[in-house]
Amino acid sequence: MPIINENDTVATDEIRFGDNDALSAQVASLIEADLLLLLTDQEGLYDADPRSHPQAQLVHEVGAEPIPAELWQAVGGSSTGLGTGGMVTKLQAADLARHGGAAVVIARGSLENIILRICQGEAIGTHFTPVMNKLEGRKKRILAGSRSKAELVIDDGAVKALARGGSLLPAGVVRVNGKFERGDAIRVVSLEQNAVAIGLSNYSAADVQKIIGHKSGEIQAALGYTFGDEVIHRDHMALL
Repeated sequence: MPIINENDTVATDEIRFGDNDALSAQVASLIEADLLLLLTDQEGLYDADPRSHPQAQLVHEVGAEPIPAELWQAVGGSSTGLGTGGMVTKLQAADLARHGGAAVVIARGSLENIILRICQGEAIGTHFTPVMNKLEGRKKRILAGSRSKAELVIDDGAVKALARGGSLLPAGVVRVNGKFERGDAIRVVSLEQNAVAIGLSNYSAADVQKIIGHKSGEIQAALGYTFGDEVIHRDHMALL
């Protein structure tokens, strides 16, 4: 099990996340985790600071809607602030992770068998509902992370197939512009150079050149190997 911690031995000023809560949310989104647990010294998220407001109530559930301003105020921060610790950074991390498709629970870490109990579905602490599913989160990250100038030009039939939710097959590719490797995010454009999509390619530019216009069943014969029937699978593609 990997243990990831931001401290003086692994962080520099140039790449700091700011705190371990933010780092955990980034990792949860990156690995498409189902659940992020943020363990603290409180029972969960309260509608006021329980240390100074004895009447404060535990918030059991936060839905997929935007987090209310009252909750941000209750933890002493804002959704755009740069927290350095405490409950405000946990709320910021929870908001980030749920936008990446993960459910989040903030709970007291000292409770017996807390991790096991939460994973078994016991209602403990404050539960945050994901804003989007993991597939939507993956596509959002593809859009955000793409810097490639390489592109695939596709025919009109392929444009229509992608619009219907299909994958990009080699038969629909007309031309390769630029260089890229397998797994790179590349642009997909129409014959008229209109942007159609951005996606992660199953094949390098050199490989795609060899299978342009081929049926998927011919990839093995053309290359001597195959990474799948699609040049870009629909689950790894974001339409523009």
